Amino acid sequence: MLLYLDNCCLNRPYDDQAQLRIYLETLAKLSIQESILSRRNLLAWSYVLDYEVGRSPFVERRERFLQWKQIAARHCNESESILQKAEEVQKKGTKVVDSLHIACAINMECDYLVTTDDGMLGKDFEGIMVIGPLDFIKITAKEQGDD
Repeated sequence: MLLYLDNCCLNRPYDDQAQLRIYLETLAKLSIQESILSRRNLLAWSYVLDYEVGRSPFVERRERFLQWKQIAARHCNESESILQKAEEVQKKGTKVVDSLHIACAINMECDYLVTTDDGMLGKDFEGIMVIGPLDFIKITAKEQGDD
């Protein structure tokens, strides 16, 4: 499967691990990353991630995230069709940057966009399944008969 992990998902291990939800999502995100490293899943990367990662004040995080860019199977640059799709997505009440992530994931024909952003979760977007890391692990475990 081709996965798009947004900036919120990438940063989850750096959030307050004392909160149970954050801790569990961190474990799930790390499991997803392992599945990418072992090539069970593929990673997609976009210019929007480049922008957000580049804005991080934490040099070590930027360097780690950019290593994931090197592993990515697909990359997406800005285009008129992505900007148009992002405008459509924004009509559902989605923030500009989030809509760009979604448009990029759709453009690259990703199977899932994995996020921890509550503003994106629970909304229906044509062309992409937006899902949290825990739900992704549950779905893939069922598909593999690991439940």
